[in-house]
Amino acid sequence: MESIEAKFPENPSLKTHKLVLGAQICLRIVAIATALAATWVMLTSKQTVMVFGIPFDARYSYSSAFKFFAFANAFACGFTVLSLLFVFFFSRRGLTPANYFLLFLHDLLMMSLALSGVAAGTAIGYVGRFGNIHAGWLQICDRLGKFCHKVTASLIFSYLSVLCLLVLTIISASKSRQIKV
Repeated sequence: MESIEAKFPENPSLKTHKLVLGAQICLRIVAIATALAATWVMLTSKQTVMVFGIPFDARYSYSSAFKFFAFANAFACGFTVLSLLFVFFFSRRGLTPANYFLLFLHDLLMMSLALSGVAAGTAIGYVGRFGNIHAGWLQICDRLGKFCHKVTASLIFSYLSVLCLLVLTIISASKSRQIKV
């Protein structure tokens, strides 16, 4: 009967390392692109409508939740660029389990930040789309359709970024488990 150690080799092949490294790089690039797109779309979302001759503006800066959403995506984008540089720098020397642990902490922090931002944006977006009769908040998306469509697109980009960061967190966590104590 073979032992468990014989079934699972201690050092994975070079092909496996290249595959994991390629996945890390691709997912980080997609996370950067989607977070940047979410930030850009949110920062440029604005619309003015006339209701009974009175102009009404809608901008992301009028809501503290939308501001947090935009800046959380911007920070996640910027720090994910730094982690991509970290991966490039340490891949030349070989990514050790200790380096993967640092990437795990970084990815977990960025995913948490992006997730909290998208949750805040989704909550306010829901109120804008459907209103809240009990609180007396009216829906605005029936009058400000262009603004609401841009906010929705920004939220979709941000959810994609969170998904990429989640997968990166899982990859980094699994690779960091090989730390020898």
